[in-house]
Amino acid sequence: MRVERARYFLAAVETGSLRAAAERCGVSQPTIGQQIAQLEEELDVVLLTRSRHGVRPTPAGQALMEPLGRLVAAEDAVRESAMEASGAYRGRVQIGGVSVTVETVIAPVVGRLRERHPRLRFTVREGASAAIEAAVLDGALDFGVVTMPVSPPVPGLHRTPLVSAPLGVWVRTDHPLAGRGDVQWRDLETWPTVTMRAGTVMWETLHRHVADPDVVVQAMSARTVKVMVAQGAGLGVLARFDTSADIADLVWLPLRDASPVDLCLTQRRDDRPSPSALIVRRLIRAKADELAGSPPRR
Repeated sequence: MRVERARYFLAAVETGSLRAAAERCGVSQPTIGQQIAQLEEELDVVLLTRSRHGVRPTPAGQALMEPLGRLVAAEDAVRESAMEASGAYRGRVQIGGVSVTVETVIAPVVGRLRERHPRLRFTVREGASAAIEAAVLDGALDFGVVTMPVSPPVPGLHRTPLVSAPLGVWVRTDHPLAGRGDVQWRDLETWPTVTMRAGTVMWETLHRHVADPDVVVQAMSARTVKVMVAQGAGLGVLARFDTSADIADLVWLPLRDASPVDLCLTQRRDDRPSPSALIVRRLIRAKADELAGSPPRR
């Protein structure tokens, strides 16, 4: 039995959709369906029930999830041991990200890998999502972890959703809005605001929902947005990603009429990553699952 088929089955169960599983695994939806069908034939059981609403495991599929998960984990452990024994954990991995993903996703992965594999080196570039995706497409970066742009990816790029977070505003504890449970976009029409600079997803989202926002500060990082709010510059428009250095005396209020903000892994469709880049990418997905409180991705 091919372990990859077990991996596809687990992805389909975890996402509830063959399409979403295909995106996660970086293959086409027909490939996912064919491989799971062959796994069912090999095991002589029906693993999934399919409907217009997606897929879910049959009782037999549910019973096999744990042993198939162990099989996939064992293959990953073997591959990782082989890479370590062959000295594959060396060289430089080039990663791009927006400020919040560098702090919450990329930095913890780099720290973990550097502790265990001191021969690895990293280049981490911070920038707006569009700039990072352009660098990935040009080959200057191995991949990026960015805020999901509204527009679809350009030909040659593939995005894999990682984790979502609600959108809202940071206010000082002495601000008139601080006692409210939430706010709406229309509330931002009458208050000065601080947000990420022009060209970022945050900037575009704010201007799509507020006709003429009074943006008093365009910041280069999420932390700068919160520092400016703490100093009384205005309301800070950000997604709620917990960081390691939050500013005291601020309150976060969700925007109840706003859609969540998604982070995604962006890479070239024709990418042939190095073994080191592959392991970094896998650990970034695992870190995102940890932030989301989800089971690790296979």
